[in-house]
Amino acid sequence: MSPSSPFLSGMERHQVGVYVGALAVGAVVGWGAPGVGPGLEGAINPVLGALLYVTFLQVPAAELVRSLRAGRFLVAALAVNFVVVPLVVAAMSGFLPDDRAVRLGMLLVLLAPCVDYVIVFSGLAGGASQRLLAATPLLLLAQMVLLPGFLYLFLGADLADVVEAGPFVEAFLVLIVVPLVLAWLTQAWAARRPAGQRAADAVGTAMVPLMAATLLTVVASQLPKLNDAVADVARVVPFYVLFLAVMAFAGLAVARLLRLDAPEGRAVIFTGATRNSLVVLPLALALPDQLAVAAVVVVTQTLVEVVGMLVYVRAVPRLVPRG
Repeated sequence: MSPSSPFLSGMERHQVGVYVGALAVGAVVGWGAPGVGPGLEGAINPVLGALLYVTFLQVPAAELVRSLRAGRFLVAALAVNFVVVPLVVAAMSGFLPDDRAVRLGMLLVLLAPCVDYVIVFSGLAGGASQRLLAATPLLLLAQMVLLPGFLYLFLGADLADVVEAGPFVEAFLVLIVVPLVLAWLTQAWAARRPAGQRAADAVGTAMVPLMAATLLTVVASQLPKLNDAVADVARVVPFYVLFLAVMAFAGLAVARLLRLDAPEGRAVIFTGATRNSLVVLPLALALPDQLAVAAVVVVTQTLVEVVGMLVYVRAVPRLVPRG
């Protein structure tokens, strides 16, 4: 299918509707055919790796180097995600459910900044999505380095009894290193050969279908587990809604403190509010069976967040008007 396909162009124009539809289809599949869940669960890492490869392909290697010199924006993105968010989570932690699996799932997802559809929603709200896209590899690397330390601070020394380092290392290699290296190799090919450029352009059109496939796969594979965790899910939803509300104003404060312009300020609000549920889900799935509910808690955050993003797209431009 060519990059100019009317079908793909239509998906691009209506991508928010496509994502919501993918979540709905995933819910129907998960509830209507729960037996497919285990098979779909095995597809999460491959489809997510493909999604991140296409995401990284949009960031030229030279642009990544320039993003490290982006000064105030980069400082704001790092500060809101790795200083402000942990402080907000710390303030909430005393009120979180006592169940260790539920707390672990919430901490996994709330402490990791989003690197995929945040770019889409930020762009729809007039945010500096290209700056956010260029900062994506750095945000991924930072969260993989810092997340174990954050979990230790919040959960204590017994964390080592339930969380192994292996899944973190595997997720870093499979979901970050491999897609990033493949994206850079594709860029090098595109720079030297017309065929490479055509291939890169064609692959770039797969972003929306891959995101939809990822959301559908995640929801359909995890929803059957909800039957045994309805009470746990009901308890975490208010915290996820509260987090979205607080981070809108926390991100605004950081943007004003660093005197960012309107597009950059909007992007900072979005990066602080959206979480990396898709990338941390494989970590939750790798936990021991007694902590299996953590994965459902992570997926619940995705469902709450997508609805929240529909509100953000309209609210953030009013919160940070141009000029």
